[in-house]
Amino acid sequence: MSARPMQFVAPADFKARARAALNDDKLRSSFRGAMDFLQGKRAVQFPDADELEQLRDLGEAVRQHALARLPELLAQLEDKLCAAGVHVHWAETADEANAIIHGIAKAHGARHVIKGKSMASEEVELNHYLAARGVNCIESDMGEYIVQLADEKPSHIVMPAIHKTRADIATLFEENIPGTPYTEDVDALIQTGRRALRQAFVEADIGLSGVNFAAADTGTLWLVENEGNGRLSTTVPDVHIAIMGMEKVVARLEHIVPLSSLLTRSATGQAITTYFNLISGPRRAGELDGPRELHLVLLDNGRTQAYADAQLRATLQCIRCGACMNHCPVYTRIGGHAYGTTYPGPIGKIISPHLLGLEATADLATASSLCGACGEVCPVRIPIPQLLIRLRTEANRDPAEQVAHPLRGQGAKYRRGERVIWRFWSGAFAHPARYRLFRWLATRLRVLAPSQQMGWTQHRTPLKPAARSLADLLRERDQPE
Repeated sequence: MSARPMQFVAPADFKARARAALNDDKLRSSFRGAMDFLQGKRAVQFPDADELEQLRDLGEAVRQHALARLPELLAQLEDKLCAAGVHVHWAETADEANAIIHGIAKAHGARHVIKGKSMASEEVELNHYLAARGVNCIESDMGEYIVQLADEKPSHIVMPAIHKTRADIATLFEENIPGTPYTEDVDALIQTGRRALRQAFVEADIGLSGVNFAAADTGTLWLVENEGNGRLSTTVPDVHIAIMGMEKVVARLEHIVPLSSLLTRSATGQAITTYFNLISGPRRAGELDGPRELHLVLLDNGRTQAYADAQLRATLQCIRCGACMNHCPVYTRIGGHAYGTTYPGPIGKIISPHLLGLEATADLATASSLCGACGEVCPVRIPIPQLLIRLRTEANRDPAEQVAHPLRGQGAKYRRGERVIWRFWSGAFAHPARYRLFRWLATRLRVLAPSQQMGWTQHRTPLKPAARSLADLLRERDQPE
């Protein structure tokens, strides 16, 4: 595997990638079909609109209740886990998380890690970090395994290889798995992947997983999955490391039930997933399986920045279902790789600025029509359109302006010339006499209108005043303005 990181691309590259994706007929056709399919499956799972809205209210309340008590709940979770024999680690940055996990691997002389699905580990670029230090990390989720073989990032939160066709996967397996003939039969491809991964579970020194939710009152880690790789990676190796964004904690185990109902139905259109894994500690005396040592890495990586702001804190309500992506007209047309971030689509636009800073992500918030589809389908009612507007404001705010909770990269798109133009515009329109003078000058000096008008003319024709103003035309007809 290449050690080349693909965490994000420069803002200028985002626009280039989006244009390339729009010109890729195969990609657009694949995503359009996949998104239509997922939207349909979700709709089938929520036939009662009143029940859906009540469940969304409950999900939002559970997440907001947990976030309101987040520091307290994290301390409670740590106490419960430590009492059960779990080693709890706190990581402020991606580098700290990677160093902690590598330290555990080094202490055990580990050379092979098997991973269940974990977006947090994708976020910190764990695979590349460990590979550079001689530790081989294999993805066991089938979609993640496919994109790992292709040396790509996932293009969707829930379905990492949604951009791949059967022919793509057949070629990939033929080239990377010894003795594999080319076939586009889906069942044969799945069995090929499973056979390749089965031995990896046996050989792994460490199993690593993500965490969907953690209950503070019982110290329980809750993992949702369909393939069984999460259960194998958390029970077969002697050491299990779980990595979790710190916002995933809830107050009580019973609070996870409505969240899981929303998650599975919103993500894949299933009433329930195949596996619910509840982990509350390492193997105990008399138990036949499970790890002998369990670690939990609690990851910040910019989340405290979102948490500090009353409005932006809603970003942390996310349960990673991907429904906003499935219904987003922008994501549907350009796919996940155009964004260049671990979390693409609407949720990526609002969380990535906290993880990576506005300098790297300022263009993402503007890649939206603000149609509101993402907010309408979010199972926990994150007001994504409002947060996008807020992030646009922060990206264009004067970097020197003092605010209560400044975002990293504040003013990334700030332009002094643009600010001067807006001040002139607002000043001219704020007073009738100034407005009339501006109108008179604009119609008579229209030939001087520039052909290049900053960002406006990147995608639009230049603005040019009319030869006669509406007020002049009305006056000729003896009609008031």
